[in-house]
Amino acid sequence: MYILGIESSCDETSAAVVSMGDGERRILSNIVASQIETHRLYGGVVPEIASRAHIEAISSITYEALSAAGVTIEDIGCIAVTSHPGLIGALLVGVNFAKSLAYAKGIPLVSVNHVKAHVAAAYLEYGELEPPFTALVVSGGHTSIYDVRDYTSFCEIGGTRDDAAGEAFDKIGRVIGMPYPAGAAMDKLAYEGKADAFNLPSPALAGDNLDFSFSGLKTAALNIINSERQKGSEPDHADLTATYTRVIVDAIVKKMSIAIDKHGTNRLVLAGGVAANSHIRAALERLCDKKGVEFYRPSLSLCSDNAAMVAAAGYFEYLAGRRADTSLNASALDGDMTV
Repeated sequence: MYILGIESSCDETSAAVVSMGDGERRILSNIVASQIETHRLYGGVVPEIASRAHIEAISSITYEALSAAGVTIEDIGCIAVTSHPGLIGALLVGVNFAKSLAYAKGIPLVSVNHVKAHVAAAYLEYGELEPPFTALVVSGGHTSIYDVRDYTSFCEIGGTRDDAAGEAFDKIGRVIGMPYPAGAAMDKLAYEGKADAFNLPSPALAGDNLDFSFSGLKTAALNIINSERQKGSEPDHADLTATYTRVIVDAIVKKMSIAIDKHGTNRLVLAGGVAANSHIRAALERLCDKKGVEFYRPSLSLCSDNAAMVAAAGYFEYLAGRRADTSLNASALDGDMTV
């Protein structure tokens, strides 16, 4: 079965064709139009600009994906679109385009949760992977731990109570002069500094819970930077980045270790844009090796927002019998995650 995926939740417009079924999980095309250079001028995503860019790109991107896959719209068995969560204006572009295309061509339409789609990226690279498992989604908007009970049923068992890890990286990166998005640059710079150069608070909340809070860590790092600047100097960026990264990684490992023990996890899936961070990937791999847990993480190209993961998630929504119609709307909230 060919599934056309459409993604427009933030600052990437993407369309993909994925072949799913009969043991096959194959990406035929995955076209992404990034807006990073545009938003870099402002140090972050500007929602109105993102929405307009999606409008300009979505039609051509979709037909480029069909052409690259060697199929026509008539070959598509299902259209899957990210409807939540995300930037509401950006989501509306993808949702309305997908609704119109599905209605015009008489193709079934399914609504996809963006977070579930990130997890579904792992299905495309690990043919043997199936629920149940534990998933950690780390991105600019999420740092959440899920009990994935089946392909479409997720229960949140832990997460951040304020900022997300990705936002924490981007904020401090921007303050010390790194271009948006700062994650990749901070990942690289962290290898050059001393990981114990500063005293920073852990974002892992005390106790055997699975929750985080990144706001205090950001504030502490900002205080160090501002204190040095008031003296006419600058903290060593490599040392600060190394320490900052180490504290975040240690917190994630601590909470995932608790999650593995409390929930009897034997499979862990890492997903989301920040899943591309090499320090997090390496630390979780060591943890899983230590505890005898199978570790799954998508390749870097499938960590960031893309439509192939949306198509994969949409396939399982389709199998579950869920269909959307012309009343489908976008939402900034998760909506269908249980706690």
